[in-house]
Amino acid sequence: MKKRVLTLSLFMLILLLFSGCTEVNYNNEIKTDEDKQTNEPAEIIEPKEEIDDILIQIENMSLKEKIGQLLIVGLTGQALNDEIKSLINDYKIGGFIFFGRNISNADQTFKLINDIKKENVNNIPLFISIDEEGRVSRLSDEFHKLPAAKTIGDINDKDLSYTYGKIIADRLNVLGFNLNFAPVLDINSNSDNPVIGDRAFADNESVVSESGLSVALGIKENNIISVVKHFPGHGDTKVDSHVSLPIINKTRKKLNRLEIMPFKKAIAKKIDAVMVGHVLYNQIDENLPATMSKIIITDILRNNLSFDKVVFSDDMTMGAIIKNYSIEDASVKFLQAGGDVLLICHGNLNPKLVLESIKKAINDNVISEKEIDEKVYRILTLKKQYNLNNNILGDLNIDELNIETNDLLENIAKLK
Repeated sequence: MKKRVLTLSLFMLILLLFSGCTEVNYNNEIKTDEDKQTNEPAEIIEPKEEIDDILIQIENMSLKEKIGQLLIVGLTGQALNDEIKSLINDYKIGGFIFFGRNISNADQTFKLINDIKKENVNNIPLFISIDEEGRVSRLSDEFHKLPAAKTIGDINDKDLSYTYGKIIADRLNVLGFNLNFAPVLDINSNSDNPVIGDRAFADNESVVSESGLSVALGIKENNIISVVKHFPGHGDTKVDSHVSLPIINKTRKKLNRLEIMPFKKAIAKKIDAVMVGHVLYNQIDENLPATMSKIIITDILRNNLSFDKVVFSDDMTMGAIIKNYSIEDASVKFLQAGGDVLLICHGNLNPKLVLESIKKAINDNVISEKEIDEKVYRILTLKKQYNLNNNILGDLNIDELNIETNDLLENIAKLK
C-alpha cells in the first residue's frame, strides 16, 4: 500500500514540474517558456534623422549673404580690382560671368580666376560662368575655333555632339570655370530671326532635342554646369532681345508642341539648370515677358514640367528689360515669378541697385524670407553637387585640348 502511495506521489510531482514549464491552451497547443519569450514584441528602434548640411548652412547665413547668392554679375577689367573685391567681400555675390572684355589670353584668364578664388574667403564658392556655345565664344584665339551649333545639328550624330560638349567643358575646366550658359535649345523656326540663327542646332524639334541634349550631357558629364536656354523658346522672333522686347503671338498649345519640347526632354534627362529668355508670349501672359511671368516660370516650367532645380534669368541689363522696366522692379518680379539667379552683366551700379531692391522687397513682405531660403537651397545644392570650391589651379596646358578639337574638326569634315 505504501508503495502505491509513493508511486502516485512521484507521478504527481513529475506532472507538477512539467506543467510549470508548459502552458496548455484551448486549442490543445503546448507553449514553452522559451516560446513565450520569442513571441514578445521586439524593441522598436527609430531611424536617425539625416542631418541636412545645406539647411543648417542657410540657417547660419545673414540676409545679406542669402541675397548675394541670387546674383551673378559681370566684372570690369582683366585683373582683380577693388570693384571685384567689394562684390565678393561686401556684397557676398554668388558668382561672376566673363565676357570678351575680361579675356585677353589664356594665362591672363587663368590668373584672374585663381585670384578671384583666393579673394573669396566666404564659406560659399562662386559660380565662375561664361557663354561658351561654339561659334559664340569668349575665349582667346589660343583655343582652336569650334563650329557653330548648326554644323553639329546638320550631322546630328549623338557621339559627335557629345564630344563637342565635352571639348567645350574641357576648355572651361582647364581655366577654372564651373558654369556654362549653353547649349541653346531654341528651334530656329523663323528665318528672319536676328539673334539665334546658327546658334541653334536646327529649325526642327527632333534635331535640336537630339543634338542639343547630347551636347548638354557632354558638358555636364565633364563636371561643368550646363544651363540650357532660352526657355520657353527664342527661335520664332524677329527682334533681338539684346536690343528690344520680342513678342510672339502663339498659343500655349502650339508652344507645347514645338518650342517647349527640347526643354521638356532636357528636364527628363535631369538637366540641372534652365535660363529663361526675355520674350513676351502675349497669348500666355499678355503683360509680362517670360523672365517676369509667374505663368511661364511657376505654372509651366516648375509645375507642368516638374522642374525643381535652378532657374536663371537672361541678362537683366538687355534692351528687352531696361527699355521697358526698371531693373530693380524687373529683378524682383523674376524672383516672385519663381526664378532663382539673376544675371546682371553690365553697369557698375546695377548689382547694388538690384541687391537693395531685393532687400526692400523682403522688408516690405513682397517676397518672404522663406521664399529666399528655398532659392538659396537650390543654389547651394547645385554648387555642392558639382563640388564647387576655391581651390587654386596650378597648371595650364591647352595643347592637348587643341589636338582634341582638331580631331573633332576632321571627324566633322568626314561626316559632312
